[in-house]
Amino acid sequence: MKPATRKKRPLKRRIAKAPAKSGAKQNLHPTLFQYRYRFVVFALCAVFLAIVGRAAYIQVISPDRLIYEGDMRSLRTQTREVQRGLITDRNGEMLAVSVPAEAIWADPKVLNQKNSFADTRRWQALAEVVGEDADQLASRLKANPKRRFVYLKRQVTPALARYVRELRIAGIGLKPESRRYYPAGEITAQLVGITNIDDKGLEGLERQYDDWLTGSASKRRVRKSRDGKVVENLSVIEEGENPNDLKLSIDMRLQSLAYEELKKATEYHMASSGSIVILDVATSEVLAMVNTPSYNPNQRAGMQSFAMRNRAVTDTFEPGSTVKPVVVVTALAEGVTEPGEVINTSPGYRRIGGSMVRDTRNFGKLDITHVLLKSSNMGTSNLALRMDIETLLDSYAGFGIGEYSGINLPGESTGVLSRRHRWSDFERATLSFGYGLSATPLQVARMYAILGNGGRKNPVSILKVKPDQMPPAEQVIPEWAAEQVVTMLSGITGPEGTAKRAHIDGYTVAGKTGTSRKAIAGGYGDDFVTFFAGLAPAERPRLAISVVINDPKGEDYYGGTVAAPVFAKVMSGALQMLNVAPISDKERAGNLVARRGGANDRS
Repeated sequence: MKPATRKKRPLKRRIAKAPAKSGAKQNLHPTLFQYRYRFVVFALCAVFLAIVGRAAYIQVISPDRLIYEGDMRSLRTQTREVQRGLITDRNGEMLAVSVPAEAIWADPKVLNQKNSFADTRRWQALAEVVGEDADQLASRLKANPKRRFVYLKRQVTPALARYVRELRIAGIGLKPESRRYYPAGEITAQLVGITNIDDKGLEGLERQYDDWLTGSASKRRVRKSRDGKVVENLSVIEEGENPNDLKLSIDMRLQSLAYEELKKATEYHMASSGSIVILDVATSEVLAMVNTPSYNPNQRAGMQSFAMRNRAVTDTFEPGSTVKPVVVVTALAEGVTEPGEVINTSPGYRRIGGSMVRDTRNFGKLDITHVLLKSSNMGTSNLALRMDIETLLDSYAGFGIGEYSGINLPGESTGVLSRRHRWSDFERATLSFGYGLSATPLQVARMYAILGNGGRKNPVSILKVKPDQMPPAEQVIPEWAAEQVVTMLSGITGPEGTAKRAHIDGYTVAGKTGTSRKAIAGGYGDDFVTFFAGLAPAERPRLAISVVINDPKGEDYYGGTVAAPVFAKVMSGALQMLNVAPISDKERAGNLVARRGGANDRS
């Protein structure tokens, strides 16, 4: 059986259905997919609505977080630091001033992240500035890599800070601060004092007036741009307080003069220490206060604590014969003696209460003036035993012994003035020539300032006092009695006095020497303290000066040979610097007559 055969289509028909020529135009129409178009439009609208809704939510409904985030990037608290106040002398000369400085600090986290230790050349340069070994410095900062702040060195000079800045070590920064500088150096060291590295007072006036000298920083909120510039001041967070300056009563000319002469004397006599105080008689302002040994407050390395003590107000000594004028003026005021009375001091010694009181030699019969000029222990003992003990103690207290002077310096001592119910006759006698009590060099100078001021006592001031702000003076002794004693003391540098080396050409000195043994356990040793305290010009006192030389070595240990020459040089130079005219012979004689007449007219 034959398979069925497929019938073939005609060739002509197949050819008719063939496609058109490739060169002919085709009429093509795009087909629109509606569901895709609608989806895209809907998506775009949804996104737009979401953005608008989010913006509305952030800006209208809940804007706080966005504001907070923005403020975190632009708001800053800017602190304006204030420098410590100035300390100047009475003429405006700088004694303490704050100068710009910078602190070098490190961020250990950044240092480790940036591997700043790899640049050994720069790191070595930084270590030399800081003053540490480069490897040790690196080890210290690598020990705690999460710390963010470590001081490397503080109070470096601007030149060193600029050098460190140019090193451009990642993680090393600079912070502005100030450094206290003392132009007078060791001359005013114990008086002015020092501050610590954070500008807080540690000693002297820097400590006592720390709150006054220190201001407070002001803080304000600002907006900063990306490059750190302030573009807007927003508000004041905290009002700052400006520091106050301190104007002292010190005259640097007199301070320098006194320190130079004191240093020479203590070195020449190989003394343990020394002090000089200069007071203005009329106001009791301290014009100079110096001590040796001293120190340089600008160089802290090797400072010793004993050199930092202001011995003029902290150290006390038995004042010896320098208190004898107080005994005489008290006796005159109480009426137990007269200026012309003659006291028999023969044979130069006397047993009182089982102990011996003696003079350096037998002076025989002495009037009251020569009791002072010869510094007779016998004479002043005689006067003291005539008075009630409380009268003498009250007089000492009235002249400032046993009380604060009002100077308001840290560490000031009141001295020792015992108040007991029972006193032996020997104790009363020794009290009259400066044993059994103690005083500071400042208190000794104050005693003579009171005498020179007509018996009127003012509080001692280390600050410059305005004339209209002076408190009323206290009259502690009659004016006539004080003037009479000053007249008696004006012969101390003459042929019959004990302080010929305190003489000053053109001026009359009224003063008193003092030499006392230093107390030790069980009595007195072989070490001495020498004094000279006095006034000039005696006819119209302008300055009172006390000089104390502690423990001089060698053959010279008397006040007339050790302390008196220092007094003469300091007083002479001070009077010239203050333009105090010399006293003429006519004026000197007139003042002497007037004082004698005042003594005769007293009631």
